[in-house]
Amino acid sequence: MTGGPAKAEEPTPHLPRDQLPNVSFCIASPPPWPEAVLLGFQHYLVMLGTTVLIPTALVPQMGGGNDQKAEVIQTLLFVAGLNTLLQSTFGTRLPVVMGGSFTFVAPTISIILAGRYSNIPNPIVKFKRTMRGVQGAIIVASTLQIVLGFSGLWRNVTRFLSPLSAVPLVALVGFGLYALGFPGVAKCVEIGLPELVIVVLIAQYLPHILKFGKHIFVRFAVIFSVVIVWIYALLLTVGGAYNNAAPKTQATCRTDRAGLISAAPWIKVPYPFQWGPPTFDAGEAFAMMFASFVALVESTGAFIAVSRSASATPLPPSVLSRGVGWQGIGILLSGLFGTVTGTSVSVENAGLLTLTRVGSRRVVQISAIFMIFFSVLGKFGAVFASIPPPIVAALYCLFFAYVGSVGLSFLQFCNLNSFRTKFILGFSIFLGLSIPQYFNEFTAINGYGPVHSGARWFNDMINVPFSSPAFVAAIVAYFLDNTLERRGSSVDRGEPWWGKFRSFNGDNRSQEFYSLPFKLNKYFPSV
Repeated sequence: MTGGPAKAEEPTPHLPRDQLPNVSFCIASPPPWPEAVLLGFQHYLVMLGTTVLIPTALVPQMGGGNDQKAEVIQTLLFVAGLNTLLQSTFGTRLPVVMGGSFTFVAPTISIILAGRYSNIPNPIVKFKRTMRGVQGAIIVASTLQIVLGFSGLWRNVTRFLSPLSAVPLVALVGFGLYALGFPGVAKCVEIGLPELVIVVLIAQYLPHILKFGKHIFVRFAVIFSVVIVWIYALLLTVGGAYNNAAPKTQATCRTDRAGLISAAPWIKVPYPFQWGPPTFDAGEAFAMMFASFVALVESTGAFIAVSRSASATPLPPSVLSRGVGWQGIGILLSGLFGTVTGTSVSVENAGLLTLTRVGSRRVVQISAIFMIFFSVLGKFGAVFASIPPPIVAALYCLFFAYVGSVGLSFLQFCNLNSFRTKFILGFSIFLGLSIPQYFNEFTAINGYGPVHSGARWFNDMINVPFSSPAFVAAIVAYFLDNTLERRGSSVDRGEPWWGKFRSFNGDNRSQEFYSLPFKLNKYFPSV
């Protein structure tokens, strides 16, 4: 007999995976057509939040009414559909939705407040002239991403991106948008909170409680929960619950306050220069170019997040650079059509992709068709665009959290017992939260940013980058990771795991996920 108790087996560590397991459908494996159509419609519903929110905030400041707001939303939706098709077909080939970007809002507001528009008495004339000024700045700003992407310069930058420096970037692409989450829910808590509880219940608990339809609840939790809470909100509105409420409460809680359905035309096809020829101002264009660069960095993180959630291999830098070039084309289209903002990867749709575990390219391309279809048939699209904002904010709480967690998942490739890793990780994430908090808080209190000179365009060149959590965290992490004890730290920073993906031909799976269609790789090879 042996003395003493038997030695317990040590737990087996979780092994790093260069592809995310347990995804139902990856990029090249689409679900059945009926399911794909429903999933595409769900992506369309999710991207409507930003599509409605940005014009709703900006168009009234430009002098436009409900008619102009409805037209801008239609235009933004139409261009988003075009850009999504272009990006998923010729860009990164990832299942990403390209939508309006909040990053361009600050320089757009500076253009709106420019003195040359303040003395125009006719509000419609003021709206069109302001829109043309915004268009000119966005058109110039698009050249930055087009040049960086198609020239390969962004490829050279991202070759030095390791799993360690990618963590703060991707994590704060999601977590950094916390201000759009529960604060939006709280604006009408009796609608927002039920949506948040119900979507979590359907997506996370029902599949484990019920013995049937497990995948149905996971994949269509958004449609189920939105329909339930939307009907509930409609009953509150019809029942007179908000008849005597404050105007701000009515604007966020009622289902008939958006003014979109009555203002939207039945059929209208957006077209370039529909507001007139663009006008150009050098200072405003430079400010918008800085916003474009910030959007470039944020979209880089979102591209990386989507590649992971879709169970693809890490993005080769050449493919990432190609995607940035096509995003620049998307911003150019935004300027030509007049969407009042630029284009970037929709973070909320990246989160939806993680929730549903369906990373199919076909699903996102179907959603793009929905965008174009409902943008032309304005009345029908306006019905879905009238979803109360607290419902959308509740969904953001889930989607942005998912994207942030995808960023944290890259820590599996890093040595967390290294003090170098701890410093770079903690310092970059902390500054990524702290610096934008200071800039945004200062702006909220004073009505202008910490950098406040007589030139609004110069102020935006400084204030906009430092107001972005993902941008600040990415710059700090990238700099530290490539300058601090770089020699001998390759394994700690996770480089061996991504090394073979630095070249397009370094791994055969890159061909499967990222090759261009119609044998275009023969004429436009990736390196």
